Amino acid sequence: MNEIEISDLNVSFKITDRKVKVLKDLNLNIESDKISVVLGKSGCGKTTLLKAIKGLIPIEKGIIKKENLNISYVFQEPRLMAWLNVYENIIFGLKKQEVNNKNIDELIDMIGLRDFKKAYPKELSGGMCSRVSLARALATKAGFILMDEPFAALDYFTRLHLQRELIRLYKLNNFGVLFVTHSIEEAINIADVILIMDQGKIKKKYHKVYMEKIGISKLRSEILRDLEEEVVWRKY
Repeated sequence: MNEIEISDLNVSFKITDRKVKVLKDLNLNIESDKISVVLGKSGCGKTTLLKAIKGLIPIEKGIIKKENLNISYVFQEPRLMAWLNVYENIIFGLKKQEVNNKNIDELIDMIGLRDFKKAYPKELSGGMCSRVSLARALATKAGFILMDEPFAALDYFTRLHLQRELIRLYKLNNFGVLFVTHSIEEAINIADVILIMDQGKIKKKYHKVYMEKIGISKLRSEILRDLEEEVVWRKY
């Protein structure tokens, strides 16, 4: 089994005349065949971690070993091209020789948008656009997908539906996921592993076996305690 191995990772940003350290000597092994969810409060370094893994930002210190994994990135917004239809958005970024129409059609069927293959983003709902964004990541034959709060702007019911869709596609396509969220409910719904992040470090790991053993109610209470925050539980 391949892993993404992160050792002593440090990332800082310069803000005006100050140097702000966002990731601080972070150590983490991420299983490449699981859905791992990074859960934490805003500003704790979740998005910075994803960007560092993908190589979108420079790292100050540390090592990230990715074992030749083909990694795709799904942003908070779908980032679809308004002038391209569903099919064209999915193949956007692929080289001409990499485009296999049969495979792309199967992917469009898989995300339930067969009747919208020629539709443009303005003709799609928010949930549909999110599915196209995920399909675009899968079209690259990615072995691992980084997902930065991709469902955060959606209503509760659409969000729940897409969480189930993600699990279904994960089981069908044999890829790993590192998913960022600030929603405890979302983490519990989709994760094989929950990583609690606080102040630039991974504070605690919860594995599936333990989560199932203690049950949702106790798990939620433990996570809230880990985050050192009094939160009134609510559904998103």
